[in-house]
Amino acid sequence: MTTTPPLHRWAGPVPAGGRRVVGVLGVLGVLGAAVVWLALLGPLGALVAHLSPSAIRSSLSAPQALAPLVTSLEASAIALGVLVVAGTPLAWAMARNRLPAPRLWESGVLVALLMPPLVIGLLLVFLVGPLTPIGHGLAQLHLSASNTFFALVVAEIYEAAPYYVLGAVAAFSSIEPELEEHARLLGDTWWRSFRRVTLPLAAPGLSSALTMAWARAMGAFGAVLVIAYHPYGLPMQIWVTLQQTGLAAALPFVLVLLVVALPLPVLAYVWTARARIASGPGDAIADPVA
Repeated sequence: MTTTPPLHRWAGPVPAGGRRVVGVLGVLGVLGAAVVWLALLGPLGALVAHLSPSAIRSSLSAPQALAPLVTSLEASAIALGVLVVAGTPLAWAMARNRLPAPRLWESGVLVALLMPPLVIGLLLVFLVGPLTPIGHGLAQLHLSASNTFFALVVAEIYEAAPYYVLGAVAAFSSIEPELEEHARLLGDTWWRSFRRVTLPLAAPGLSSALTMAWARAMGAFGAVLVIAYHPYGLPMQIWVTLQQTGLAAALPFVLVLLVVALPLPVLAYVWTARARIASGPGDAIADPVA
C-alpha cells in the first residue's frame, strides 16, 4: 500500500524573494491599517485640540446647561427598556426561525436600519402625528408625539431599535439550539431553559447590542429634529448652540455626549471579545448542563 508523503516534504524552502514580498506586504498592511485608524480617530483629536478646560467650565456651568443631558439620559433609558421588552422576544424568534416568512421580518428590520434618520422623522409625522388615528388615540391618553418628551422617546426608539434587534439576533444565533433542547430534556420548562441557558450564553452579545442601541439613542438627531424639537435633548442642544453661538460654544456639549454615549459600547465590546476568547470549544456545553 502506498502512502502520500506529507505536504511539507514536497514543498521546498521559501525563496528569499518570496519572503521579502511577504515582509513588504505585511509592512504595507500595518501602515495602511495605521492610516485608517488615525483617520477614524482624527475627529476626536481635533475635538481635544480645540477644547480648553476654561471653555468647558464656562459652557457647562451656565444655568440649566446640563438639563438637556438629563433629558437625553431619561429618554434613552426609557427607550432601551422598551427595546429590551419588545425587541428581545422578536430577536429570539428571528434567530430560531419561529416566525412565518423569516426573510420578510429580516428585510423589515434592515429597511429600518438603512432608512435615513431624517426620513424616519418625516414618516413618523404621518404615523403618530397629532392628526393621525394613532395620534388621536394618544391624545385620549394625554400623550402627543410632537414636541414632547414622549415624542423624544418615540424618535429614539425608532432610530435605535434596528441596532438592538439585529445585534440580539446575532447573539441568539450564536447559541446552538441543542443546548436549549438538552435543558428541556433534563426537565426545565421553556422559560427556565431560556433563563438558565440561553440568556447567560447570549449575555455578552446582548450587552453589545444594548450598548450600541444606547449610543444610537443618545445621539439620535434626524428623527428628533422633526418630531421632538422640544424639549431639548443633548444632540438638539448641540445643534441649537451651534446655530446661535457658533462651533466653539457647541464643542463642550459634544464632549459630554461622547463621554456619555461611547464608553458603554467600548466596554461591552471588550467583554464580548474576552468572553469569546475565554470560552473553549466545550465550555458553552458544559456550563448549562451542569
